[in-house]
Amino acid sequence: MDFRHTMNSRRALSAMAITAGLLLTAVGCGGGDDGKSDKGAAPTSAPTRSGSGQKESEAPQQDTVLAEVKGQNGLTLAVTSAKRDSGGFMTVEGSVTNNTGTLWVAADWRGDERELAKNGGSIAGASLIDQKGKKKYLILRDTSGRCLCTQFTGGVPDGGTAQWFAQFPAPPQDTTTVDFQVGGMPPASIEISQG
Repeated sequence: MDFRHTMNSRRALSAMAITAGLLLTAVGCGGGDDGKSDKGAAPTSAPTRSGSGQKESEAPQQDTVLAEVKGQNGLTLAVTSAKRDSGGFMTVEGSVTNNTGTLWVAADWRGDERELAKNGGSIAGASLIDQKGKKKYLILRDTSGRCLCTQFTGGVPDGGTAQWFAQFPAPPQDTTTVDFQVGGMPPASIEISQG
């Protein structure tokens, strides 16, 4: 019995020694000031904590609006991002704000194709127009016909804003600007960035 207690004690001491060694190693590798300064780097600070011990949330950064179009009795479409992804895809993101005075369900944004009808109120009918290459890119779909895009489940209430995304095949690398079009909204000319 003594032997077993001795072995357990040794294991516990070994585990504590290893943990302490790892902790000291991690602290020692903590990127202290070595006398060199990076003049271009922004100063960093640790997040502040409130009295309850939880992190205070930082203010959300404002998205850059690449394009904004208005139409359909007070509906506003904003495009905030258009990035090429690896694998030949392009993801476009933005928001839609409903100031129509009633619930908006995106019925005319889902597209005319029979396959797209399964997507309900969505941005499935969106397209990209490459004026330079004279091509139109339709939204990507999975094998069951669902769009790789946002579905506005339940609609957007009056005065509300909803975020959206849509994925397309990426235009050629030399195409830097495309027109984003959906439903009865005017086309929005957007600049493509690399993801």
